[in-house]
Amino acid sequence: MHYNVKIDAFEGPLDLLLHLINRLEIDIYDIPVAQITEQYLLYIHTMKELQLDVASEYLVMAATLLAIKSKMLLPKHEEELEDDMEFGYEEDPREELIEKLMEYKKYKEAADDLKALEQERGLMFTKPPSDLSDYSKEEEVDRRHLDVSLYDMLGAFQKLLRRKRLQKPLSTKIARQEIPIEKRMDEIMGKLRKVKGRISFYDLFPIQEKDHIVVTFLSILELMKRKEIFVEQESNFSEIFVIAKGV
Repeated sequence: MHYNVKIDAFEGPLDLLLHLINRLEIDIYDIPVAQITEQYLLYIHTMKELQLDVASEYLVMAATLLAIKSKMLLPKHEEELEDDMEFGYEEDPREELIEKLMEYKKYKEAADDLKALEQERGLMFTKPPSDLSDYSKEEEVDRRHLDVSLYDMLGAFQKLLRRKRLQKPLSTKIARQEIPIEKRMDEIMGKLRKVKGRISFYDLFPIQEKDHIVVTFLSILELMKRKEIFVEQESNFSEIFVIAKGV
């Protein structure tokens, strides 16, 4: 079954690298290439596992990271060492990548500032006062979930796979059963409305079959995209909860 999902949170490979650097609390001027490459490839593998469209620019960045990692592992020739001593400068294979990350970070922060100004300006009205209580409730719910990104959801999916031990093939044989995305979305919404509150992200995966887990995860992403559900996380790395809109 192939089902393509496009989420606005994907802004390119540099955005993913910045996310990893922030999450791992890494100094952007001294990036441990081996560690960041391993984490980056893990995210790419997870995207492919979910049959999400992986743009070529993500694969190009993966190749770039591997090339930088190889350069840093290779010993220098005597001539290169002499050149470094003569000019008093040792070439760092990471330099170009760091410059790109800093440039991207600068524009990303500027975009965030402009977005904040846009939101602030959007709160100004020239019409007489009106009853905006319904809008204020919706806005309050939105602010509560802004910190949960698609990268956090991918991380939660990785943890789910480890919990259910699906990294290794099962020895038993099961009959494959196609599960329509729309049907699984209806089931999830029904469960959320039944509890009339929030439910743990991991409780939405009661069945251990890998196909069912992947379809469930894609259904959650699609419901998030349609804004039929909200996802919240009280703190970094804490448990993720799913809430139906209007419940």
